[in-house]
Amino acid sequence: MAGQGRGARRRAVACLLALLFTLTALAGCSPGGTGGPAAAVVSREIQALLDAHARALLDRDEAAFRAALDPAYAPTALTLFRRLGEVPLDAWRYRVTGVERTGEGRATVRAELGHRLTDHDTGFANSGRVLDLAERDGRWYVTGDRPAEGAPRQLWEQGDVRTVRGSRSLVLGVGQDPERLREIAAAADRAVPVVSRAWPSDWADAVVVLVPGSLDGMGGLLGAPGSSYRGIAAVTTGETAGGADAPADRVIVNPEAYGVLGSFGRQLVLTHETVHVATRAHTSASTPVWLSEGFADWAAYRGTGRTPAQAAPELARAVRAGELPARLPEDADFGFGGDAEGLARAYEGGWLACALIAERWGERELTEFYRAVGAHPGREGAVEKALQEVLETTPEEFTAAWRTYLGERLG
Repeated sequence: MAGQGRGARRRAVACLLALLFTLTALAGCSPGGTGGPAAAVVSREIQALLDAHARALLDRDEAAFRAALDPAYAPTALTLFRRLGEVPLDAWRYRVTGVERTGEGRATVRAELGHRLTDHDTGFANSGRVLDLAERDGRWYVTGDRPAEGAPRQLWEQGDVRTVRGSRSLVLGVGQDPERLREIAAAADRAVPVVSRAWPSDWADAVVVLVPGSLDGMGGLLGAPGSSYRGIAAVTTGETAGGADAPADRVIVNPEAYGVLGSFGRQLVLTHETVHVATRAHTSASTPVWLSEGFADWAAYRGTGRTPAQAAPELARAVRAGELPARLPEDADFGFGGDAEGLARAYEGGWLACALIAERWGERELTEFYRAVGAHPGREGAVEKALQEVLETTPEEFTAAWRTYLGERLG
């Protein structure tokens, strides 16, 4: 199941009013505003401080890293520095998006933190941060660093990180037995070639999996209460912006729900989530959830030998009871907090819609249909146009064919 972390990029702004301004003049500003040259100078100083701080972290230069820290905050920051030593970082950056003066010699900085993992990420994994700064003797020091409101916590903020490198995967865990992490890496390694055969397009051919220590830890990584994901074995983060610059994805495992699955279920979950990683660049706001989730299930079940009745038990029960759905699942049907049986039927219905396309029109046409929908400039008309241009059918004809297919396969 894909939990789409869809926070929009904040536009970079850089401003802090100069210390020489009177207290009544102190306020936030934006480029082209009334902050003046002195404000821009202070803002550049703060960005330069964070740039140097990031370089020190990447270089594993503890002395340089410590130089940017207020002594009272140093123990906390150095704990994170040590934990990040286990994470294969290729890049780490802060982009200042706002600065606010909060008192004499103090400021609060809003920033976008981006990091990239070596040999795995082509784009950045981004999250909003709030940093507290203090100025002494003409220099700024970091006194605190926390997630912005609604933004996720990072895995290394939850505890010591263990790293397992698979042949096609990177698994980072907190509070997990090393053997469990190796099992997850092996399942992810098996998932990647399965996905590549189902999705014959350029993608990283590798997957990053995060395994927190608890359900609450999973929620923290998603910037949401853990209870929102109870019973969900894994989700995929990422922005459905589409295109080659789509940010880096992470598969996040719920250790509680994942742990109670059998071997087939665990493999299915990781293959499904890996599909979302592979298709991210061609998934956009134009893509309905039935298509993104249905395609992921189609690819994951492909070649397993599971029949529709075995893989879609809730929908099969409904069809046999004479409750054939009248329409394809809508996005709202995929909400995690609603009726569990209804959620299962939505996933099963999306999967069988994709299975119908692959069976009647062909697997190549299914992937072309997926790409065509995602490439459309907006949701309105996206599916209709792709149905016409790729499958030479209409929404009404396709829905009727899908309903017939459900009856034949599940009745």
